[in-house]
Amino acid sequence: MQQTIELTQQNQQVHRTVLDNGITVLLVENSAADIISGRIFLKNAGARGESRKKAGLAHLLSTVLTKGTQQLSAEEIADRVESVGAGLGADAAADYFLLTLKTVSADFSEVLQLLAEIMRSPTFPEAEVELERNFTLQDIRQAQEQPFSVAFDQLRQGMYPHHPYGVSLIGTEETVAGLTRAEMQQYHQTYFRPDNLVISLSGRLTPEEATTVVERVFGDWQFPNAPLPSPQLPALTPHPCQKSTPQDTQQSIVMLGYLASSVHNADYPALKLLNNYLGNGLSSRLFVELREKRGLAYEVSAVYPTRLDPSQFVVYMGTAPENTDTAVAGLAQELERLCTTPLTPEELKAAQNKLLGQYALGKQSNAQIAQIFGWYETLGLGIEFDTHFQQNVANVTPEMAQQVARRYFQIEPYLSLVGPAGAVEGQGEQRSRGTEEQRSRGK
Repeated sequence: MQQTIELTQQNQQVHRTVLDNGITVLLVENSAADIISGRIFLKNAGARGESRKKAGLAHLLSTVLTKGTQQLSAEEIADRVESVGAGLGADAAADYFLLTLKTVSADFSEVLQLLAEIMRSPTFPEAEVELERNFTLQDIRQAQEQPFSVAFDQLRQGMYPHHPYGVSLIGTEETVAGLTRAEMQQYHQTYFRPDNLVISLSGRLTPEEATTVVERVFGDWQFPNAPLPSPQLPALTPHPCQKSTPQDTQQSIVMLGYLASSVHNADYPALKLLNNYLGNGLSSRLFVELREKRGLAYEVSAVYPTRLDPSQFVVYMGTAPENTDTAVAGLAQELERLCTTPLTPEELKAAQNKLLGQYALGKQSNAQIAQIFGWYETLGLGIEFDTHFQQNVANVTPEMAQQVARRYFQIEPYLSLVGPAGAVEGQGEQRSRGTEEQRSRGK
């Protein structure tokens, strides 16, 4: 029996239907242009569904998924897509697997049928697997030559030593080299099932048309009797460490990281706001204070990705090697300031306006709309989260922001350094004493 609800989110009517076989269908009807964009999500089927020994499996699968089915070769698939000017793709993320489509409304049914065939009967040709494996290994080796990538990778490893988040989405040379076609087939059989599917659509399509087409294409796909596996992941607790990699570069990369809340935690909106305040754009606190006023940074920013499990709040800087220790202290002082000094009403309002303005601009195209509502549904937040998030950001007070900062930043940070040996080695004890003193002052 179908279950259908309609919700109005920020003047956008979102139609949500659950089909008999468990597929969730979301639609935002938008007739402004004769285009339909779709995002098809598979829950827990990204890196989060991999073991550490198989890191990169979901990514490699995404690169070969469209390279052949039981009925069509890679060339025939490409010809069908190009003949109607459509777009199809696949990608792996930290918490889900994603397929994308874009087409004119007249070709929607045909393109969705092709995507269904790709999803349900891929063959993973050996030649394509080896080709994409080699491309991935090249990407991994190139990343090892980029100081920022090296710094972020060693920070990630330190923060998530036994969790899938601790490895790059594309894997490592060791894990990717050992992946097999049989493992890809097993992964596909495990996660590609209708009760694990969220189909999010936006464009010139009525709710009735969307449901009819999806049922015609996917309605005969029955989910297996076996329950959908739930990843058994280790608990995450802070164990700060310092890691440094000497590299013959013209600058030092400095990163400070803190374990932070998942998207389901009540602290998430305030942390997103603090991330925006610290590192978003030329008017951000880190840019103004550390680059413009003190001239320390070639680049400086903050990162706080949205995650199902505890995320990471990272501040980073590229600086001259002789400024490495000063950069560490400067970044730590800015986090300390959030704990000891409330944001002024003007600072808070500016950060809220910037965050909410950019959030609104991120829901303009059909692709963006399909992405955000499908993403929220896949993460278990529900489409109502669109409104709740914006309300919660607007309701953050200076006192709330300070309390959240104290909850996460009044501990020793994880520290990752990459740069010339003389700049990143030999003064770890001094850095440890400095961060300990800052922690003590903040309590």
